[in-house]
Amino acid sequence: MDERVFVIVGASLTGAKAAEGLRDAGFEGKIMLIGEEIERPYERPPLSKGYLQGNDPRDGAFVHPEQWYAEHDVTLRLGTRVTALDPAAHSLTLDGVETVGYDKLLLATGSRVRQLTVPGVELNGVRYLRTMPESDGLRERLSRGGNVVVIGAGWIGLETAAAARGYGATVTVVELDTLPLRRPLGDELAAFFAELHKAHGVTLRFGAGVREFRGSAGTLTAVVLEDGTELPADLAIVGVGIQPATELAETSGLTVDNGIVTDAALRTSDSDVYAAGDVASTHNALLGRPIRVEHWANALNGGEAAGRSMAGEDVTYDRVPYFFTDQYDLGMEYSGYVEPGGYDRIVYRGDPSFVDGKVPEFIAFWVKDDRVLAGMNVNVWDVTDDVQALIRAGYSGGKVNLDKLADPQVPLTELII
Repeated sequence: MDERVFVIVGASLTGAKAAEGLRDAGFEGKIMLIGEEIERPYERPPLSKGYLQGNDPRDGAFVHPEQWYAEHDVTLRLGTRVTALDPAAHSLTLDGVETVGYDKLLLATGSRVRQLTVPGVELNGVRYLRTMPESDGLRERLSRGGNVVVIGAGWIGLETAAAARGYGATVTVVELDTLPLRRPLGDELAAFFAELHKAHGVTLRFGAGVREFRGSAGTLTAVVLEDGTELPADLAIVGVGIQPATELAETSGLTVDNGIVTDAALRTSDSDVYAAGDVASTHNALLGRPIRVEHWANALNGGEAAGRSMAGEDVTYDRVPYFFTDQYDLGMEYSGYVEPGGYDRIVYRGDPSFVDGKVPEFIAFWVKDDRVLAGMNVNVWDVTDDVQALIRAGYSGGKVNLDKLADPQVPLTELII
């Protein structure tokens, strides 16, 4: 009988998939899954997409049915905070009082939203979106329409703006940068997303920061920008990014550098402690460098890989980074990784122009020295595997004919020179 105890800190998608990966790999010891939230593990994309929009049921966000955990002998400790980690003693402290030992540990602590510190943040009507209860509250509030101001034009900001427009709200997006999503996508595709939201009636205020939230009787009435502009607001949604929850790792002496540092097998600087998901900065063998990915696919795949690695399988985590978004009548998938300035051109397969406000169908490829480093398909489906094959080839030095890359008549499978 296997008497080992494997503990997972973070009852998230990453944590739930790690437990699944452990059982699938044949681990027969005890698994304890600990989470601060009172909900069992759920996926976060529905919180800003289908569920928030009112299109999908709440139960569809959960990773596993409730009975799955008992059926797979996984002990769920919800509403429980891990307050200390002692790698030398192989122990955790829960809620400051209880001690739990482990043989191997996975840190799947994820991320926390960045908070604004301007006056008025405590007003009723200033909201963030990270958890299911927060999505519950936003969904109810958005159903009443009104004036909505979204602070931050990243993925969460734009998705919540689209949801708000779907409920008939008047929406203004406030962003410090000159375009939405400019860092991950570059100017060209950032301008495309700006056009998308303009076409759906969203007012975009770029180069603008928030000075304060103003209210009456404790309730938000306006968002005041740094230039003094006052935007009427019944609701403000703050989406200014997230930061990895590395506190346990830092205080216990694990190596931290923009996340908990791991090797390609998802092991930290302590051989019995692993990390995966948003919180992990993992050496990606494909990219040849550490990378921290804050998206659903990394939680899904990284969690399972960590579980298998903990169970003793030989794991090399080298997935092509992937994420998706749904906004209005746009569906998009993005694969790959390109830092700002890390490409020399974008090649389009199809025309990215809006005609009469209709979202076009196209694929965009980020290319450097004739190598495909990333690809984004917009309302074009069943091409992700082929796009990721081009990216894998590109990072391995494989070049493509750019004229053929732009030609929809040439199969993506026939492009590597």
